[in-house]
Amino acid sequence: MEVWMDSLKVIGRILTILPLLLFIGIYMGKRSIGELPVFDFLVVLVLGAVVGADIADPSIDHTHTVVAMVAIALLQKFIIYLKLKYRKFGNLVTFEPTIVVHQGELMTENIRKINYSLDNILQMLREKDVFQLKNVEIAIIEANGRLTMRLKPENTPVTIADMNLPAEEVDYEIPVILDGEIQRDVLTKLDKTPEWLRQQLHANHIKDEANVFYAGVTKKGDLNFTLKGQLKAGVPPIFH
Repeated sequence: MEVWMDSLKVIGRILTILPLLLFIGIYMGKRSIGELPVFDFLVVLVLGAVVGADIADPSIDHTHTVVAMVAIALLQKFIIYLKLKYRKFGNLVTFEPTIVVHQGELMTENIRKINYSLDNILQMLREKDVFQLKNVEIAIIEANGRLTMRLKPENTPVTIADMNLPAEEVDYEIPVILDGEIQRDVLTKLDKTPEWLRQQLHANHIKDEANVFYAGVTKKGDLNFTLKGQLKAGVPPIFH
């Protein structure tokens, strides 16, 4: 009987602590959640804490841990059911997509509401290969904190299919020198030898591979490299 009473106490703690964690998670904003929806994030967090406590403290009754894990799983299933059945409830326990750029202009009020900074938005746009706001038709921070966007029609890249051209096989670099060390197993798979690589380096006036920070070879045999301590001029000043 005592075990059942203790188990009911564990369930009661779960039902009281999860709403509090949910409130804190929503208050902290999207960027604190990352890839997971807010409630799923809290479920993973609580499960980890429950299991961690059970492993770290042998004095904890293992039955209580099992009851807690089952109760958390059932509660998570129930919340998902409510979110799917009642949209208003779903809006209360998760985030809605938020427009942060529209027709090349930042939506400052929306950005402020989701606790993002201007630096955050600009960084996420750069990760999408966008370096000019004026080129963006719309950009949205999704419920999982990721940014999706669409360029203005005049700035959308033209594809091979648009031009009715035959597609060619994409060439790419394979690293063969990393921090001055030749990757011999990679050269073997490319049917090339360290001597061949050294000849390529000598042709580019590089006498010692130890001075090479990075070198990569394409399928066509073209070599691209960066020397250690090499400073390039004209790098744009980008600060956080």
